[in-house]
Amino acid sequence: MGTERPDRPRIFGIGLNKTGTTSFHRAMTMLGFVSLHWGGPPIRERVEAAADAGEPLLAKLDPRFDAFSDIEALSTRFGLLDEQYPGSHFVLTVRPVDDWIDSRRRHVENNIRKQAAGEYDGNFLVVDEDAWRAHWASHVARVRDYFTGRADFLEIDITNGGSWRPFCALLGVAEPDAPFPWVNRDRPRG
Repeated sequence: MGTERPDRPRIFGIGLNKTGTTSFHRAMTMLGFVSLHWGGPPIRERVEAAADAGEPLLAKLDPRFDAFSDIEALSTRFGLLDEQYPGSHFVLTVRPVDDWIDSRRRHVENNIRKQAAGEYDGNFLVVDEDAWRAHWASHVARVRDYFTGRADFLEIDITNGGSWRPFCALLGVAEPDAPFPWVNRDRPRG
């Protein structure tokens, strides 16, 4: 474990999966932050165990991490993170909702193919576009309502041409001399 103060401010990517969270993670890494992306069930279980024990949400994670993305157990508890880690920054990655649903649907279809081949044992196997759309609307509305007018918050659509400028302005760091990372670009719809 690192020697960093565990309750120091962090950078939380609070967008839902399939909204450019991997690009966010790569950008944070390129800016010099130690970033944790997804991490699967073990990370979710550690966050939930900390929550259940009444501990800070990051208490059971390596304190070296500066940035977090695509960890729903964190992103849905943004208010608690804000209380527990004062001075943190929050980034809501978004994209057009129909593109997001299409990307999730293709992800589930791929998981089903992989499960049939014995290569996937997860549970993201059901397409439910109505539930996804409702989840999207609720999450985005809650985040926007909570962070309205705050200088420590950024909402960004990385799929609409990612740029260093908004991230660097939010975090107070210099823009690197490298293209902004756009990872896992989806196929065009149609």
